[in-house]
Amino acid sequence: MDKKITIAIDGFSSTGKSTLAKQLAKKLNYIYVDTGAMYRAVTLYALQKGFISSAHFNEEALVADLQNVNLAFVFNKETEGSEICLNGSNVAAQIRTMEVSNLVSQIATVHEVRLKLVEQQRFMGRDKGVVMDGRDIGTVVFPDAELKVFMTSAAGTRAQRRYDELRAQGQEVTYNEVLKNIQDRDYIDTHREDSPLKKAVGAKEIDNSDMTISEQFDKILQLVKEAL
Repeated sequence: MDKKITIAIDGFSSTGKSTLAKQLAKKLNYIYVDTGAMYRAVTLYALQKGFISSAHFNEEALVADLQNVNLAFVFNKETEGSEICLNGSNVAAQIRTMEVSNLVSQIATVHEVRLKLVEQQRFMGRDKGVVMDGRDIGTVVFPDAELKVFMTSAAGTRAQRRYDELRAQGQEVTYNEVLKNIQDRDYIDTHREDSPLKKAVGAKEIDNSDMTISEQFDKILQLVKEAL
């Protein structure tokens, strides 16, 4: 496979976009970019600086300080994957807490944040041979991607998967808390004015409610072969 393409994977939260994208990148020897991690890292920064909490959001202060947010991906040999760094510190674990999950959709609605991260994402994928997942990859970042996938799944199914994952990590959460987080994020993601979550033109929709990870991977890999 000498030809390189751009693979854009969009979809609702906790549909397994990152898992799929990592698998594809490894199989194809492509670069993987987790755009969700980028928005989570900005959210973590805003939390650390006191710009946002469950009770308030000082959007102007965050926008004024965006030039001090530096993001990069570093390769972890143990996990064989890329992990996000915020201002030189690996924050791959810190960005996966429920506190960050509950606030990331608010951060993602900020126009200036989206401009900054979309610019970086386009730069990362300038030479193709990239798998990128998020909410607006096929609609905004790479509308001309050779393969666009839109992933969906029942909210209850996604909540159970996310709950199991968080519990396995030792986080004290309830199923209802996770379900509410997913439902709230779905609403914000699909109703924001700037780059709302929607199926891109030409995207292949995949409902993985009743699919195993291997079944999902095989299905997408076939779409990749067709695109190539």
